[in-house]
Amino acid sequence: MEINLISDTITKPTQEMLNYMLKARVGDDVYKQDGSTNELESAVAELFGMEAALFFPSGTMCNQVAIKLHTQPGDQLICDKSSHIYKFEVGGVAVNSGVSMSLVDGDRGRITAEDVVKHYTDPNNIHLPITTLVSLENTTNVGGGACYELSEIEKIRAVCNELGLKLHLDGARLWNALVAKSHHPSQYGALFDTISVCFSKSLGAPVGSVLIGSKEHIQKAIRLRKLMGGGMRQTGYLASAALFALKNNVSRLQRDHYRAKQIEMLLNKKTWIKEVLPVQTNIVVFALNDEMKTVEFMYLLKQKNILISELGGGWLRIVTHLDYREVMHEYVLETLSKIEL
Repeated sequence: MEINLISDTITKPTQEMLNYMLKARVGDDVYKQDGSTNELESAVAELFGMEAALFFPSGTMCNQVAIKLHTQPGDQLICDKSSHIYKFEVGGVAVNSGVSMSLVDGDRGRITAEDVVKHYTDPNNIHLPITTLVSLENTTNVGGGACYELSEIEKIRAVCNELGLKLHLDGARLWNALVAKSHHPSQYGALFDTISVCFSKSLGAPVGSVLIGSKEHIQKAIRLRKLMGGGMRQTGYLASAALFALKNNVSRLQRDHYRAKQIEMLLNKKTWIKEVLPVQTNIVVFALNDEMKTVEFMYLLKQKNILISELGGGWLRIVTHLDYREVMHEYVLETLSKIEL
């Protein structure tokens, strides 16, 4: 029995989800004739209290289109230095939008309203790029699943309004933040110009993200998605998987969070642990003492059929997810508890 805790992207559709996919109402989505995709887009837009939404094959494309929507070549956006759009989207911000990035050294991937003010450039200074966009990530990936406080986002929104900046949310794991903080999606819809949400991570769908925004923004996004090669045809089979996930897999995220918290608590008791970032959702990020090398530790776990990932700089990551069953969890806890140095 292999236990893959590398990411929540490794989940596979359940039989119930596959059955739901087979009932999809499909058409040509490029012509907006795919019934199930239209239903998903309407449902997500309504959930967030926003005007419109658009289905994408990936969260990266979703973010890239959003950035291009809000910027012009030569502009600058503000984000945390560990943001997914900076570290893990292949330099797409520069390639697709010709935009530079002012990187904030935030708290586990989270920035503040004061950070935005500090990194904002004077539009009258011809030597500096014009700041036009702020991008947040919730939950944070490298930050170990940390969540924003809604009050801080409200402060950032107020600053953006004052400075004339657009505000985008990379909400790949926003579902986790909503559950952990007991927030409603409409609270986020009221604060952001655009939001990207993913269905192929913690919600267990095989493919798909959705960009949410105004009708004007989404109409432009349709063209930009096509420009980037994201125009698809009978997407209803994939959209149906996302619909099933939306209806059935959000509330169960509490289980993932609980198991991640149990792993954190166990690791904090081990003498070979240097630090564990406080767990808020389904990601456990930790570092080992110098006497135990990360590669050796990962190999040790692999020998026990447990797979985890390395973030670099001595940090390791465990991600709980839909396919991580209780019997697996008990085995992981037992294995970790028996490791002594």
